[in-house]
Amino acid sequence: MRLLVLGGTSFVGRAIVESALGSGADVTLFGRGRTGPALFPGVPRLVGDRDSGDYAALRGGGWDAVVDVSGYVPRHVGQAMDVLDDRVGRYLFISSHAVYRREGVAPGSDEDTPRRAAVRDTEELSEETYGPLKVACEDDVTARYGSRATIVRPGKVAGPHDTSSGLTYWIRRAARGGRVAVPGDPAQPLQLVDSRDLAALVLRLLADERSGAFHAVGPAEPTTLGGLIATCARAAGTEVTLVPVPPETPPVPVMFPLIRPNWPTQQRDPSRARAAGLPATPLATTVADVRAWDRGRGEPPLRHGFTPEEEAAVLAAASS
Repeated sequence: MRLLVLGGTSFVGRAIVESALGSGADVTLFGRGRTGPALFPGVPRLVGDRDSGDYAALRGGGWDAVVDVSGYVPRHVGQAMDVLDDRVGRYLFISSHAVYRREGVAPGSDEDTPRRAAVRDTEELSEETYGPLKVACEDDVTARYGSRATIVRPGKVAGPHDTSSGLTYWIRRAARGGRVAVPGDPAQPLQLVDSRDLAALVLRLLADERSGAFHAVGPAEPTTLGGLIATCARAAGTEVTLVPVPPETPPVPVMFPLIRPNWPTQQRDPSRARAAGLPATPLATTVADVRAWDRGRGEPPLRHGFTPEEEAAVLAAASS
């Protein structure tokens, strides 16, 4: 398979490229050339900039499929499709479960759940615009490629090379053991999907030439936030005691790793993707692999979550 990846050196894109190369695919990368220049030696790299509309490097050649990992606004996908046109057989767009409405959505919703209204009058990415912009991108890909369009909607993705604070924060915190401040509901369900499972699904969908939308969510067995923290503690050989604290307790930030107040509307049905070939890596394996990767990179500071001093203050306030 001749595969073009638009953005293939950061986290999800990296996992997809690794999986594609492992399957024997002939991969070409397109991006700005700023991230991971030492990755994938020998893989052709076409340099361009989606923000400025520089797609000149794509004007030659043809591919069996394109995987669009870096399209966030309609202009990105529209300009890419204009340049590629029929020189690609299938267009697979990495979207998000943020496309769905937030109200009136039952847990376990499938891919036919009503989406949010598309937004096209801004390119500013925020919590309010991210999902609607992805809706517009989905619509444009489907309108242009029809039965040759595939949409993958991941939930929260975790795995090695994830530079966000989501799973990594709880892995580090559980490794310290003791009383753990949880500014949310420990019973909150979680559907972390391993980045390598997401990559395997993408390659399977392309190989089978499947059209339509697919949820990429996991893990193999249902889990909760509390269950995740317990899994992280087992991986580190520690013991933890969860201490739920009110989210409004200072200095709890508005956004906290993996905690979502609207979690009932964010649970997705993975059955369509499972039937199409989405693997199910055990959560304990994902945790162990992320822990090893994080320790190997020296555990740099995280952008979100408590510092030890902040957590101590929150635990003291919860005990008073």
